[in-house]
Amino acid sequence: MVKKELRLQYSGFVIFAAKLLSVATGLIFQFMIARSTTGPEYDLWFNINDLLAYFTLLTGVLPFWVMRFVVREKEGAVKTGLLANLSVSVIATSIYILFIPLIISALGISENYLFLYFLVSIQIIELYSMSLWEACLQATMPQKVGYGWLVQQFCKVILGYILIIVFQQPLLGAVLSTVVAFFIQIIYYSKLLLEELKQRIRWEYIKEWLKGSVASIYNVIGNQVAALVFIMLFVYGGVGGRGRYGVAMSIANVITYSSFLAFALYPKLLAERKHEDITASLKMVLMFAIPLTAGAIALADSYITLFRVEYPDAAPVLIVLAIDALILTISGIYSSVLFGVETFDERAKISFKELAKSRLFFSFSLPYLHSAITLPTVFYVLTTYANNQPLQAALYVSIINSSAHFAMFLILYCIVRKMVRIQIPWVNISKYVFAAAVMAIILFIVHPTRISLVLAMTVVGGIIYLVLLMTIDKETRMLPRTLWKEIRRGHG
Repeated sequence: MVKKELRLQYSGFVIFAAKLLSVATGLIFQFMIARSTTGPEYDLWFNINDLLAYFTLLTGVLPFWVMRFVVREKEGAVKTGLLANLSVSVIATSIYILFIPLIISALGISENYLFLYFLVSIQIIELYSMSLWEACLQATMPQKVGYGWLVQQFCKVILGYILIIVFQQPLLGAVLSTVVAFFIQIIYYSKLLLEELKQRIRWEYIKEWLKGSVASIYNVIGNQVAALVFIMLFVYGGVGGRGRYGVAMSIANVITYSSFLAFALYPKLLAERKHEDITASLKMVLMFAIPLTAGAIALADSYITLFRVEYPDAAPVLIVLAIDALILTISGIYSSVLFGVETFDERAKISFKELAKSRLFFSFSLPYLHSAITLPTVFYVLTTYANNQPLQAALYVSIINSSAHFAMFLILYCIVRKMVRIQIPWVNISKYVFAAAVMAIILFIVHPTRISLVLAMTVVGGIIYLVLLMTIDKETRMLPRTLWKEIRRGHG
């Protein structure tokens, strides 16, 4: 079943298409929140999610190992993994409920919002559940994850419109919409894996996962420590600092969606270890990531004003974060390669000694190096040069964080290069850059400001890029035919 379902192009196209559609729904949802809240409330919306991240940092710890077992067809891995991850979620939720009153008090947030922060606790259990389901689906039928995202996004937008716009409850409506949409998504996933849930629990797996989770926890804690820069921005940046960064990040994140074209690369390498799939993934991802980055840079201020009319000065932040998103997208491919070719746990046994010596563990240490660079630098810059200066604070944080991401990518590149030979498609990349540059120049010259024109020119820009690329690149001309064949095979 695993080998039959793990089709790199088919699953990649399905998930990327789902993500592109979810771009529209996600922008609509964020647009409703942005236009219905005041500046302080909008900052608060991002703070809610920042704090939530600290209590969901373990969501992917066990699923990381569960997926590897599922790919290798270990019986009972799905059911055992779900039970284990739900147990962790209950503990995390209890800790959140206990400490959240103290946290919001320390941050100077009014107690009027306490109920809102309590309500968010439901998302903790939901996110732990979804992380497990998606890891198992990525190992067996990855395209179904894309369908789940669409279900969640459309439900969230519909509920958001009712609660945020009709009933005029921006923050409460946003949280409730998200909670209900996640629940519906979980129901959909559980039905897909219903047969696997009938298998017996294998307690011995948990022992192995817990041993491996020492490294995973080490990694996620490092990532969350690095995220302290956003708390610093909220505290020292002044009103609108976190909001400006958040708006720019919401737009730049669209670029990272192109990484889902290689969603099946990691489990496929685990199952088959075909190195030519790496080059194919690089082509697919960069074909879309490069023009998305160019478009975000060309129309940075136009995209910013779609969310907050008063934030057009945040365009430089978006430019920096767009480049950062491209770097993170490429880093994601190299991480998938590293995880996919690592074999020390292929016999369903995890040795502390072998794990500590693996390159996987070394890559897990990179967030700490990132934090060592960013945390003291951001603190010094914010308190010395940008205290209560929202735009400067957001820009400085974006530059510092992006620079550190690039340094970590260079290290990751060196690690992967020693593990496997990757043929980088430089000729294809040069064509993508040329077509994207022409598109970006046209967009910059036209430079629309009205919402309808911005959206229209975004579509026109995409058409210009594809037409030009099809003219100069044979593989792109073959893309529609290849896509149609993959769709037919996927339903065959």
